[in-house]
Formats: sequence, structure tokens, C-alpha cells
Amino acid sequence: MLTGKKGLKVGGVAAVGALAYTAYQRFNNKDTSSTLPATATDLVAAPPGTAFMPEESDDVAIEALGLLLVRAMIAVARVDGRLDAQESQSIFQKIQSLELDSNSQALLVEEMGHPVDMDAIVNSATTPEITAEIYTASLLAVEVDTAAEKGYLGMLAARLRLPSELVVELEQQVEAQRAIA
Repeated sequence: MLTGKKGLKVGGVAAVGALAYTAYQRFNNKDTSSTLPATATDLVAAPPGTAFMPEESDDVAIEALGLLLVRAMIAVARVDGRLDAQESQSIFQKIQSLELDSNSQALLVEEMGHPVDMDAIVNSATTPEITAEIYTASLLAVEVDTAAEKGYLGMLAARLRLPSELVVELEQQVEAQRAIA
């Protein structure tokens, strides 16, 4: 059982991983008998040691994935030129859950004020599983309420080469999660 700060760090990455993993499994299984959106009870934890979730003992990999996901969240939240209170709170909570030193936290907070660098995010997507997690984290960061956010997410999905059916599954997972929150 994970406790304390390490549990928070792994838990934050695992939560995104579970959403992406469940959507990825539904996409790969192409369960056409179920047209209903996934529910939170349908979530399956990503097995440790997979591309979705590093081993719990691999602090470096967990931190790297966590940083990548936070950067993806910052990028989508900044795309419309402003960070609203809800977006900022979501990102700050994620930054705090990573158990970073104060310099690293300050760098991420500073990054919130920089222009969006989609190339850096896309180039960090080294596996199909990580692409799904990047898109999931981006969806979790914002309520898509502007044309800029919608356009950014569409371009992100295209640049990550996510199949449209997987994008739909990821969006359904995030919406199901929000419905119970």
C-alpha cells in the first residue's frame, strides 16, 4: 500500500493512466455491443510496469510521466490565452501531487505563463499509450468551452496520431469521471 507523498505522486499518474488504459482497452476490444459511455465503475487500473504506469518503485519514470502530463495540462489550459480559476486549481493540484522540489515546482508554475509548445509535448509521446495519457490529461485540465480549446484538442489528437475511435473513448472516460466528481 502506498502512503504519504509517494502515494499522491503515483496516485495522480495512476488516475490518468486508469482513464487512458480503460479507454484504450475498450478501443482495442471494439466492443460494439455497448454503445453506452463508460462509467467510473468501468475503470481498470493500468498494470504497473506497462507503458501506462511505471513500476511503483521507478520514481524517475513516474516523475517524468507526471511532468509530461502536467505540461500537457498547462498547454491546453493556456491555449485560449487565459487560465481560469478552475484550470489553474486543477494544474496546481497536479503539480503539488508530483512531490517535486521547490525549484521544479517553480519552473512548472513559470511554464504556465509561456506560450504553448505543442511540438515539445508531441515529441515526448514515445508510445501509443503515452499519447493516450497526454490526450486524457489535456481533457481533464479544461472544460472545453472555447473554440481555441476545441481546436487545440483536435490538433493535438491529430498530431499524436490518435485514431478517432480512441479519441471518442478517451472523451467518454473523462466525461464519465466528471459525472461522478
